[in-house]
Amino acid sequence: MYLLSDYDFQLPEDRIAQKPCDNRSDAGLMRIQKNSAAISHHRFSHLPDLLQAGDLLVVNNTKVIPARLFGKKSTGGRVEVLIIDYAAGLTSLENTGSFQCQCLVRASKMPKKGSVIHFTDQITGQVRAVTGGICEICFSGGKDFINYIKTAGHLPLPPYIKRSPDTDLSAMDKESYQTVYAENDGAVAAPTAGLHFTRPLMAQLVKKGIDTAHITLHVGYGTFVSVRVEDIREHRIHSEYFCVSPAAAQKINKAKDQKKRVVAVGTTSVRTLEFLSDDKGRITPGTGMCDLYIYPGYRYRCVDAMITNFHLPKSTLLMLVAAFYDRKKMLHAYKTAVALGYRFFSYGDAMLIE
Repeated sequence: MYLLSDYDFQLPEDRIAQKPCDNRSDAGLMRIQKNSAAISHHRFSHLPDLLQAGDLLVVNNTKVIPARLFGKKSTGGRVEVLIIDYAAGLTSLENTGSFQCQCLVRASKMPKKGSVIHFTDQITGQVRAVTGGICEICFSGGKDFINYIKTAGHLPLPPYIKRSPDTDLSAMDKESYQTVYAENDGAVAAPTAGLHFTRPLMAQLVKKGIDTAHITLHVGYGTFVSVRVEDIREHRIHSEYFCVSPAAAQKINKAKDQKKRVVAVGTTSVRTLEFLSDDKGRITPGTGMCDLYIYPGYRYRCVDAMITNFHLPKSTLLMLVAAFYDRKKMLHAYKTAVALGYRFFSYGDAMLIE
């Protein structure tokens, strides 16, 4: 269970969702009950009927920023810049007056230290360091740079979603690639399990007696980074900024104390909760960087059930859900999902694992 090949499966390309359902909650929902290994098939809109009164949903309220910027070198060559640590940039802006953070750069040649990238007459970026293919860039403009990102930036969709910038789908993504409860700017990828929720559906959950706690984990580009070692235990996962308020922690701890279920929406919520939990599943509020890597052998302490999308072969996210359920049974469920036409990845269908 520690070989990378243990997490591979065949996925036809036409199973990779290129757009969401017209109504978010019309997505498919595969329900897996761990104790019996029973699998049943539903719509996401059926979620209030599948959850229990008293359950606590924990959602990630991060908001995807338009982190992909296009500029030019001083020589005129085209450059694409992807901001991958927005939170660090904000800290730098507060402390120094300049937005500086790590970025991925795509150009005919990797820019050298000291080179300048031009975005507008007023907005530039100077490369301060280049390490392992990642550039540390200091952007001009101070707080005006934040406004530039919001007006000129493009959403950093996953590489398996194909778009042309001038298509209607590209315009649609600005809304559909955000959860309805997105609040805190900072992610470069959506917490995709949350994309299925609508405001009417959340109202139904409240009516059922299901409460919600909001936490933040800014999903980083590392979520798309491939595992390149054959022994998965040798992989090192990326770190991501998190924030859990005292009010959210109080809700979660109350649920644990009262033996109510904590239902994590998405692997980002799972990782944050487990990173902060003690042996009894209670958590401490705070902010910091989460680098918890979950794979089979891990003992869950806080999360009792999870809602998650179908993940990439050989990915750390597939390893995380395999650790919660069972590797062989999970791969069987994925094989079933392929056969039944479930849609995979960010804009795809979901699973409820109890």
